[in-house]
This record gives sequence, structure tokens and C-alpha cells, in this order.
Amino acid sequence: MNFLAPLFLVGALAVALPVVFHLIRRTTRQRTVFSSLMFLNVTPPRLTRKSRLEDILLLLLRCAALCLLAAGFARPFIKHAMPESPSAESPKRIVILVDTSASMRRGDLWSQARDKAEAVLKNTSPADRAAIFTFDRQLTPLVTFDEWNSTAAGDRAALARGRLSEAKPGWAATRLDQAIVRASEMFSDADQGDVSRRRIVLISDFQEGSKLSALQGLEWSKGVEIVSERVAAKTSNAGLQLLADANETQPSAGDTRVRVSNESDSKREQFQVGWARSDGGFVGKAAEVYVPAGQSRIVTIAPPEKNSGADRITLRGDDEAFDNSVFNIPPETSKIDVIYIGSESETDSREPLYFVRRALQGTSRQAIRIVAQSSSAPLSPNEAEGATMFIVTTAMAEPLETALRSQVAQGKTLIFAPTTVAAASTLGSLIGQNGLAAEEGAPRNYAMLGEIDFRHPLFAPFADARYSDFTKIHFWKYRRIDASSIPNARVLAKFDNGDAALVEIPIGKGRVIFFASGWQPADSQLALSTKFVPLLASALELSGGTAAAGTQFAVGDTVPLPADWLQPNEPATVTFPDGASSKLASGKTNFTQTTMPGVFQLKVGASVKQFALNLDAAESRTTPLPLDELERLGAPLPKATVEIAHVTQQKAVLHSTELENRQKLWRWFIAATLGVLLIETGMAGWTARRRMPTAEVAA
Repeated sequence: MNFLAPLFLVGALAVALPVVFHLIRRTTRQRTVFSSLMFLNVTPPRLTRKSRLEDILLLLLRCAALCLLAAGFARPFIKHAMPESPSAESPKRIVILVDTSASMRRGDLWSQARDKAEAVLKNTSPADRAAIFTFDRQLTPLVTFDEWNSTAAGDRAALARGRLSEAKPGWAATRLDQAIVRASEMFSDADQGDVSRRRIVLISDFQEGSKLSALQGLEWSKGVEIVSERVAAKTSNAGLQLLADANETQPSAGDTRVRVSNESDSKREQFQVGWARSDGGFVGKAAEVYVPAGQSRIVTIAPPEKNSGADRITLRGDDEAFDNSVFNIPPETSKIDVIYIGSESETDSREPLYFVRRALQGTSRQAIRIVAQSSSAPLSPNEAEGATMFIVTTAMAEPLETALRSQVAQGKTLIFAPTTVAAASTLGSLIGQNGLAAEEGAPRNYAMLGEIDFRHPLFAPFADARYSDFTKIHFWKYRRIDASSIPNARVLAKFDNGDAALVEIPIGKGRVIFFASGWQPADSQLALSTKFVPLLASALELSGGTAAAGTQFAVGDTVPLPADWLQPNEPATVTFPDGASSKLASGKTNFTQTTMPGVFQLKVGASVKQFALNLDAAESRTTPLPLDELERLGAPLPKATVEIAHVTQQKAVLHSTELENRQKLWRWFIAATLGVLLIETGMAGWTARRRMPTAEVAA
């Protein structure tokens, strides 16, 4: 028997009161007059029969009444086993995600992760459905739901352990958000009638470099909960990152800049950085770098000597070596030739050529050469074939027009910006449409660009609202043509009066871009604006004049193979950093087997090109994420153990209350109390009458 309010049982201590009262009633209350006692000797009282307890049965009845009353107020009930919650027995669908990113190569993290995965598998019931995936930048299945279901219940754990033993950490970055989203989508694709519980178990080091951006505002599937199982390393970490020069996306030749980052929990502060060979030995003297915990330092390292065998920059003094090397392949410099046909002086600040030379400046990865020649001089076949783009500002003779038209038809771009109406009239013969007339357009004050096609690649860099304002560029005069009479012509921009300002005219695979107004100060303010340089650069890119192919990529990236790296009739072979090789299929222009850091070699015939893969810099940020980061992003985490115990306790209390209300045993205890009191009253009266003197009884 149990009690709903057991504190009332303390009231049973009142059984001492009947005993006290019983003894008090045994003492006499009669007074007898007696003479002086001064001549009598004092003697202590002797215990007599009168001082002993009498009427034991009456005393027991009174005590029993108090105990029954206390038990009734304690609300007794007979306890039955509480039915278990249906959810405890319901099957579960479990997706186990095991992190195999580069940061998991530290210490014993991988063995910890496998142990945790096996512990989760051990706790699954035969009714559960489980799937195991590894993740870094991609999600890789080890055991799918279908494989789990098709395997006997006793063999499932062995199958999963075998697949886990074959897996190992790679070198890619940690896309924790994409793994969670994909796992959640697996539940969304399940049958609508599936009522099983859905759980995602994340086993990872949860380092700060993990990508979580995709979890912002994610709509979680109903009933999904995420259980985090963190593995922790006992060592500290510092990382190395290769930096690009300012305004460049790839590191340049010459001195190399690297950033040394030390994590906030690091116990080391003194490091060495320098060029090294594949065996780990430094080439030359290494630089000493002091980096306090939680800070970073940028180090500039001079290029190694030729034939030194150095192919990487290495960091020493760190506990973990997985992110202590970066590989640098200096990019090749692409050579771009632009042929300018006009009679202007390149030193005259009033002429178009002056501004073209200053706008098309080379970079560390792009060498631009402007070849200026007169319209009367013949076009050199070798220079024409090697040219990327043509700029014409004057009238041309028929042989020159024929040669230029042939080059444009091969896919090149020709910018035709005539400075006079006579020069503009030759546009018709250039594009093969005789009779195209041109006339001088002179606005009253000035003209502005009123309509621009930002969908065209020429104006695509200005599509953002921050850069699309061309109203500050004034045009004093321009050459007017009827663009509607030119087949397939596309007007890219119009003046505010509706006349065509820029017109694209296709010729074969290439195009002629007609500028109705020049950029020199006599025609407009275009060359003096901030739009001129990116506009010419966009035209150059449209003509195929891009920078040389990049040579630096991150592990997991797709490496584009430029056309100048490949040859139609020559097989291509890629050699990996570990010496293995792979042949590329014919026509393949991308390389996707980017699974390890190092220097890769692409061999096509006798030509050899190199590119490097480096670890994602975020993987060096190994400080653990705060425990509440996933909860802050809205992830449905399970309730804490304390809360679960509290809910279980509440359920037990409710179950006990329901039993007590249904049984109502307190009524029987109250009735028994009343019965005992009636018996006690009758017995007390009978005892009192029996002890009265005969005279009193008679009276």
C-alpha cells in the first residue's frame, strides 16, 4: 500500500497523547484534611499498583483511532504498475552522420567517432530502421535504409561495423549544414503513413570551421530530433593559409604570403615557417614566428632557389600536422594582344588611343600588348591571328575590312568607335551591308544613356544597382545610324532621345560592337568616368581575353581544364601527389578527383601543366563550437535528461493520483476510525461505571 500524502502519517505520533491522558486520569484528585506534618519523617513514595497502566484494551482502541485517522488523511491507495508510454516501444528511423572531414584526422578523434557510432547501433532494436553516412563536403552512404531492411536483424550491426572500419577521414572541408539538410530530406521523402520517431545522430568534433549557414531559416521535418555526439581532441592546433595578393584571386609569382593562425586553446606560441621538400626538410633558413593563442600573423616568404626540390611551405612547432603545409604553384601569365587601328597619337590626351593604353593595363597574371597601326598599312597575318580584340576609330580600306571581317568571324570582338561621320559610313562595308548611312547627331546640350541592356555580358558587371547609374556621363556628339535596318543587330544601349548608342552586330562566331560616340573628351565624358575601364575589360573578356587558368584550388573543388591545356588528338594523364595517375576521358574539360592536397601534374603529349590543391582554411579553426549553436539555429534538439526525468516523475504522480481517486480507500479508514471511537466510548463508559462505589451507583 502506498500513500498520496505520506506526511499526514506524522500525525500518528499523536498516539502518545492517549497514554499521557491515561496516566493522568490514574492520579487521584481527592483532598483529605490532616493535621501538621512537621513531626513526621519524610519518606519517598513507593510504587504501587495504582501507578501502573490499567485498561490496556481501552488505550489500544484510542491509539488505533488516531492511527486510522492519520492513515485516512494520508490518502492510501494500492499501487498498480504504470503502463509504459507508447513512444518508448515505437520504432525509430535513425540517420547516423559521421564526420570524415580533415579536422577529424587529429589524435584519436576517428576512433572515438567509430566507438560512438557502434554504441548507437548497439542500442537499436530490431524494429528500428537505421542508415549510416559519412560527410565532409559531400554525403557518402555506408549503409542505406534499404540495405538495413534487407539484412537479417542479427547481421545488421556487423554490416555497419564492417563499413565503418573501411571508412577514414579525408581532406575536405566540413559542410555540417548540408549533411543535416540532406538527412532531414530523407525523412521528408519517407512514406506519409510512417509514424516512427525520426532521429539524426551527429558524430563530429563540431569545430568552428564547420559550415552552418544553410541551417538559417530551415523548415524542419515534423518529428525530427538531432542528437549531438561530440568527440574531443587533447591536443592544440595552429594552421597555415596561403594568401593571394591584393586584387588577385590567385597567389602570384615572387614572394609568397601566408597566414599563421593559432587557436584560442593552443598551448604553443613559437613556430617556424619556410619552404620544404616532400621529405619535410626545410630548404634554406626558416622564419621564426611568434603567434599568441587566438591570434594570427602574416609572413612573407621569398621564393626558393631553382632546383631545390621545394614544393610546399611548412609550419613547425604545432601539435597537429594535418594543416601545416600549403602548396603554391605560381600562375602563368597570359599574353593578350589588342590591335588598334587609327591615326591618333598615343601621347595626345585628347585622342582615343591615349585612353585605351591607360585603360588596358596588365596584371601579374595578364600581360596586355596594344599594337597601334595606321588604317593605310596592311594587317600582318601573324599579328591578326594572335590578336584577341580589335579597336577601330577611322575609315578602312577594303583589304583591311576583309581581313578584319575574317578574324571577327572566328569568334573575336571588334570595337568600332568612329570619330567622324565618314568613318562611320564604312560600317556597312565592314559588316557586309552596303548602303548603310550615317549622320552626325548633335544634341541640344548633351545626351545621356537612357536605356541599357544589363542582360548582355558587356554590361553585366554593372547590373548591380550600386553600379548601374550612367546618368553622370554626358555625350556631346555622336554618329547616328539606323540599327533597325541591320539584320540580327542588337541595341545594347540607347540615348535618352531614343537613338542607338551601342549596337552589337554578329559576324560568324564573333561580333562588331558599334560605339555611336567615342570616349575622347571631344565626344563624351566616357573615358573620364569610372565605367570606362570595366567596360573595355568586359569587351576583352567577351572576346576571349581572360587571364590564365588558375593553379590554386581547395580539396574537393572541380578543376576546370582550359582549352589551351588540352589537345584534341593527345591523351591527357593526371598524376596525383602520391604518384598514382588517372587518364582523362576524351572531351573531358573538368577534373573532379580532387581528394587530397598536393601538387597535381597534367601531361598532354610533351606538355606538362601543374596545379595545387590545398586544405580549406576553415578546417584549421578547430576550437569547438558552443554547445547551444545548433539550438540557436533552430535545430530540434532532444530535451535534457533532467527534463525527461521531471516529466517521468510527473506522469508517476498523475498515475498515483488517478489510482487514489478511483479506489478512495480513505473512506474506509475514516469509517474504521468512527467504528473504533464508538467501541472506545462504550467501553470507557462501562469501565467508569464498574469502578464507581456502590452508593454512587445506587444514587
